[in-house]
Amino acid sequence: MVNGKREPFRFLIVFFVYLAAVAVGVAVMYALPLQFWLSLLIADVAATLVVFAFSLVFRNASVYDPYWSVQPIVIVIGLACLQKSFPVTVILPMIAIFLWGIRLTANWAYTFKGLDPAYQDWRYTMLREKTGGNYIAVNLFGIHLVPTLIVYACMLPVIFVFEKTPAFNAGSAVFFAVSVLAVLLELVADCTMHKFKRGGGEGFLRKGVWKYSRHPNYLGEIAFWWGIALATVCVLPSYWWTIAGAFLNTLLFLFVSIPMADGHQARKEGFALYKKNTRKLFPIYKKQSEN
Repeated sequence: MVNGKREPFRFLIVFFVYLAAVAVGVAVMYALPLQFWLSLLIADVAATLVVFAFSLVFRNASVYDPYWSVQPIVIVIGLACLQKSFPVTVILPMIAIFLWGIRLTANWAYTFKGLDPAYQDWRYTMLREKTGGNYIAVNLFGIHLVPTLIVYACMLPVIFVFEKTPAFNAGSAVFFAVSVLAVLLELVADCTMHKFKRGGGEGFLRKGVWKYSRHPNYLGEIAFWWGIALATVCVLPSYWWTIAGAFLNTLLFLFVSIPMADGHQARKEGFALYKKNTRKLFPIYKKQSEN
């Protein structure tokens, strides 16, 4: 029941949902006599379908929200269990994925109120209102499967690094640093925003990394996966095509996430001026206008 309080067993319920999803994914993975990356992809989709089924049961698509950050961690753990050696080129992406996934999952947990339909992410509610009878298809493909496939594509560089265990070079270290700094940017952005909201902040946050950027958290998300992809290209040049995941992720934020967030913010008074005075992503000074 929605009464302003958070549901007490929300995390336990989500834990069992994801435990069921992982169990199905592992079963599918070992049942398929295909190439490893393809079996893993199909298993990933199967696990997503389990989460989707529960989102229908709870009438809340936000059941899927932690999948974005949990999926890569589960994949990395699975890869590590199969690994015979752990060169630096394997250890670095493991560290990066764990840092990224833990931060993002913690941020979800901090804001997660429960599974009541009233607690569903505003974006999904908006899509439900706009699509009407087509919402189940939008929910399945747009909210669940497309993000799963994009994050899986982002993970392909890591999967091939585990498989090939290439030699370390300076380039992989540089782009590992890019990914770690991206996680730090997201962490700072999250903490600043949470402090702003706890203080009853209204209007638009214009402090810290939010001073000149409307979406520094999205910048961090984009930069993280480019760091992962380019670190792989440095040690496996013939796998340059694996940057496709980072590219698709960038398109997702530029043409879906950011427009939706800006559209939501546009309901507030003064958004046009705020938008004029702040950059979309990079927190770089922009000449201020008063009208």
